[in-house]
Amino acid sequence: MASLKLENVTKRYDDQGEVVTAVDDMNLDIDHGEFICFVGPSGCGKSTTMETIAGLTIPTEGTVYIGDRDVTNLPPKDRGIAMVFQNIALFPHMDVYDNISFGLRLRDYPQDEIDRRVERAADIVQLEGMLGRMPEEMSGGQRQRVAIARAIVREPDVFLMDEPLANLDAKLKVHMRTELQRLHKELDTTIIYVTHDQEEAMTLSDRIAVLNSGSLQQIDPPLTCYNEPDNLFVAGFIGSPSMNFVEGTVEADAIETKNFSLSFDPSSVDGVGVGDSVTIGIRPEDIYPGELRDEISDPSALIDARTDILEPMGDEIFAYMLLGEGETSMSQEQATSDQLLMSIDPDSDIAEDEDVQVVVDRRNVHLFETASGEAITHSLAGGWTGKSQTGSEAESDD
Repeated sequence: MASLKLENVTKRYDDQGEVVTAVDDMNLDIDHGEFICFVGPSGCGKSTTMETIAGLTIPTEGTVYIGDRDVTNLPPKDRGIAMVFQNIALFPHMDVYDNISFGLRLRDYPQDEIDRRVERAADIVQLEGMLGRMPEEMSGGQRQRVAIARAIVREPDVFLMDEPLANLDAKLKVHMRTELQRLHKELDTTIIYVTHDQEEAMTLSDRIAVLNSGSLQQIDPPLTCYNEPDNLFVAGFIGSPSMNFVEGTVEADAIETKNFSLSFDPSSVDGVGVGDSVTIGIRPEDIYPGELRDEISDPSALIDARTDILEPMGDEIFAYMLLGEGETSMSQEQATSDQLLMSIDPDSDIAEDEDVQVVVDRRNVHLFETASGEAITHSLAGGWTGKSQTGSEAESDD
């Protein structure tokens, strides 16, 4: 059984006399057969964590287990892992068969065993009839499949994939994501996948591990990370376009912001009181044109806004809106208290530089502590009292 466990793993580097912590007290339990994606911004520690699992770097502190074995100080070849890198790195002078079988031949496997493994791997990644081709005769997707087959023939306990689709074009990425999902089902093995592309993480993984500054922020199924982010960082990182954030203050019956208020009973949610500074989080799809107010079960009061920029996306329109005296400087990555981004139906007749009214679905409004960034609730309708960092189920407050 290829389970994986990181126990208090920390990795520090000495950078010209300054200590840099790349991975900070990482604890992870990954079950056999899980597909786990590490996501986060550049420098968050996701690749260093994978390198620690692979044995390419030794942790400063902590223990790495693969199955029941402590592999912390074992070399990569003895860990039962296989890696697929962003740089495919095929031997240009070898055909597909020789590229796939190279590692087995180095280890002096019998020829009949090499043939069996290569044929099986080629069948899994759909390279039948291509074993005699040279890398230069193949497309980018085919070469990536050769690299994956080269890992498969090792029959590892754990696959480690470090941004393997990063160099492919957008259409090929979508195709290869499907191929990787099929591969995971076929092999029934544990896969750890590093990516900065949250779309890959959302579509591929059983659980997402969100990292920032070397620390694990949340590890949960994709929709849990999306709908119930543990903190402001996860809320802002997961989801494209990003969640709107607006700072406010809790009053006796509402949350007051600079430009609008949302009705709210502080007694309905644990961990918040009158006078507290909070940050409201609203996904673009939970903001609606005012004329749809009666179709929402728990709408806010009407909010006055002015449209700034419209971005038709085909199946939806992103409408960037200014509140009050908001400046026309909003980006998809970050909204201020004077700005909101709304996702609306492509058939909408909304226009730029138009005064509009919008409403928010209070059932899906997130609330965070401004100081710590920790989640307080994921619904202003009441009843959600949060969940622990371990990913346990939220408890209902009836």
